[in-house]
Amino acid sequence: MIKATRFLIALSIFWTLVGSANTAIHNVIGYTPSADGIREFSVLIVGADGRIVATGDDSLLAGIAEADRIDGGGKFVLPGLIDAHAHVYSQGFLALSLNLLGAASVEAAVERIGEYAAGRRTGWVLGRGWNQVLWPVKEFPSAADIDAVVADRPVWLRRIDGHAGWANSKALQIAGIDADTPDPVGGKIIRDGAGNATGILIDNAMALVEKHVPDPTRSEIREAFASAIDSLLALGITGVHDAGINKTEAEVYLSMADDGNLNMRIYAMLSDSGPNLDAFPEPIRGYGNDHLDIAAVKLYSDGALGSRGAAMIEAYDDDPENRGLPFYTQQQLDEFVQLANRKGFQVGIHAIGDLGNRMALDAFARAQGGKSSPLRNRVEHAQIIAPDDIPRFAELGVIASMQPVHATSDMNMAEDRVGPQRIKGGYAWRRLLDSGAVIASGSDFPVELPNPFHGLYAAVARQDRAGMPEGGWYADQAMTRAEALHSFTLAAAYAAHQETRMGSLERGKWADFIVVDRDYFQIPASEIDDIRVLQTWVGGELVYAAKSGE
Repeated sequence: MIKATRFLIALSIFWTLVGSANTAIHNVIGYTPSADGIREFSVLIVGADGRIVATGDDSLLAGIAEADRIDGGGKFVLPGLIDAHAHVYSQGFLALSLNLLGAASVEAAVERIGEYAAGRRTGWVLGRGWNQVLWPVKEFPSAADIDAVVADRPVWLRRIDGHAGWANSKALQIAGIDADTPDPVGGKIIRDGAGNATGILIDNAMALVEKHVPDPTRSEIREAFASAIDSLLALGITGVHDAGINKTEAEVYLSMADDGNLNMRIYAMLSDSGPNLDAFPEPIRGYGNDHLDIAAVKLYSDGALGSRGAAMIEAYDDDPENRGLPFYTQQQLDEFVQLANRKGFQVGIHAIGDLGNRMALDAFARAQGGKSSPLRNRVEHAQIIAPDDIPRFAELGVIASMQPVHATSDMNMAEDRVGPQRIKGGYAWRRLLDSGAVIASGSDFPVELPNPFHGLYAAVARQDRAGMPEGGWYADQAMTRAEALHSFTLAAAYAAHQETRMGSLERGKWADFIVVDRDYFQIPASEIDDIRVLQTWVGGELVYAAKSGE
């Protein structure tokens, strides 16, 4: 630890003193993906402009003055990791609201609600993170549960995946939801035996309450972004594909980039092809010295598996009357994709169920004339895919934007939902890769924890952090370590049209890299999720350094 601390201090001081000369970091064990596979290096040369000059061995040190060299102390260097699907505001919101992540039962969740509300006497009680699948009784909670501790003001709590909401009776009253309120298209009001709303709203039905929730101010959005970004940099994340922002959030990002306060690279997707897209006549690329792109549109074909809102071709195995909730008709989805593509925006369609994925692929096929598109459209999640549809990703050049930790989080219920046959097309990374598809990996935080090493571990081991199940869950679908790293770096950059600017430590690209405490390629797979980030660099600038003892 003493050596590590000295290294961190020396590297910080050195970079502070660097002038216009190239700088060589040597005596490191470094890895970077490339078009030819994983390349190893022991020397990294960074230019004064914050870009990579070269990687290689000690021969690169010739011509580099001693004053412009630094001994890396044998530490391990990787490209900065890119989360290809996440929600930055929602992650920051967790720190500013009621966080129900990890609540082990409805009683534990209600206790947290009561304690949080007691400290905030007025206004809406807002939060996120509950997950009934992890509770002893795996049933949705009710408004009455919250009413027992907060009845005098509205409470609105999103499920962990964001595809269901839990309201108290006051919130239902404000929204005007009663036994006569019809289910909206793409949504469902959960009801009791008498037809009364229980307090759980699925997918598009959540808008009935959310339209009454006060919008956050710009300063609150900025605070949430800043809080999230600081925590992400500490985890080695140098770039995020923010999957669904509104016009105001886009303007806050632009303002942060203008002020020099956007310390990571954001690839933003506008929510829906409506007012948010209307506000942008064309994509924005490379804004703020390559810190911000607003160049994609996020659409939805269906809901989530945990709440049985994912659209399925056949009924759920554990709910024979239910096939899920398509958000739109096929024609509507087709028109949304074509509108966004015509304006030059890439489209990412949230698709969980096999019908949702088929609808997304069909929409892309029509927009692209059955061919690949230079826009590199994407399916976000691509969780349960009909086997016949797997080859279509490569045929259409559609990116499979997936989250490895979803497999190990969902394995306790996924096969119950879809049965032993359909699960073969679920979380099918190997089948997709072998078909020629590109997989860009992310976490979907705050649905999952944002630590990318948890995702790398899940991709390789197909196990949860407790090492279960032994041998891995459908381990034949695992990625190799090289494939997993590629999916969080160069493939993620490719999915954002950024592969010539970032995603690997190659000449001319930004010097976005991390220093970690152990060798990703040599440690046992069981240790991958324990890798600690010592430093994070973006564009050759130190943006995070672990404190001594961390």
